Amino acid sequence: MDLLYRIAEAGSARFALERAGEWHVLEGDPFGAYGAGPRIERGAARVLAPVQPSKIVAVGLNYRDHAREMGKPLPAEPLLFLKPPSAVIGPDAAIVVPPGAGRVDYEAELGIVIGRTARRVPAARAGEHVLGLTCLNDVTARELQARDVQYTRAKGFDTFAPIGPAVAVGLDGRALDVESYVNGERRQASNTRELIFPLDRLVEFVSAVMTLHPGDVIATGTPSGVGPLVPGDRVTVHIEGIGELTNQVVAG
Repeated sequence: MDLLYRIAEAGSARFALERAGEWHVLEGDPFGAYGAGPRIERGAARVLAPVQPSKIVAVGLNYRDHAREMGKPLPAEPLLFLKPPSAVIGPDAAIVVPPGAGRVDYEAELGIVIGRTARRVPAARAGEHVLGLTCLNDVTARELQARDVQYTRAKGFDTFAPIGPAVAVGLDGRALDVESYVNGERRQASNTRELIFPLDRLVEFVSAVMTLHPGDVIATGTPSGVGPLVPGDRVTVHIEGIGELTNQVVAG
């Protein structure tokens, strides 16, 4: 399995590859043929969001335990909404709580990163169009979500889509532990076995609605245990095989 990072170096962004515990310059196209170049020092460069998606397609109520937590019936088909690319930040960047937003929640999620253009892809061929998996925090202004009914404003603020730290290529997403921590205290703990709609079905469903481009992300839903964040908090999404995505919370 490879871990693909996007790093800031000398004022520009480039990709790095972690393979067998060693970091290398990524040579080639991360969405095509690539290989390991010269070794680089881990931690020598700032890690950015691993991709720059044209869109994030998020799925609501896709964990059985979260549906129970919210007091809602299991959906008959995936419930989709969009988060804008302007919401994306990387590891260690600040989540900014906007003035007047009210309660702002964390939501730990597994993200599917698209590797090849996908349009009307059957579930059986979904893997051919997936680059890998990543961590995502679907930050949500909960009171605005309830007030607006639809989710665009509540989930679309700048900094409300932390992604990273890497894209795990070749990782099987069917039974991964998904956790979140706030100030070191575990708040969410579930497994992708709890997903109502599995990853291949989500690629099929979403690509039947809209064309997915390389770098686009499908956020697969959050498990139970969502809760509020306040300025000064430090929130971490941990998914086995991918790593930890940590962000500080600040006031806007």
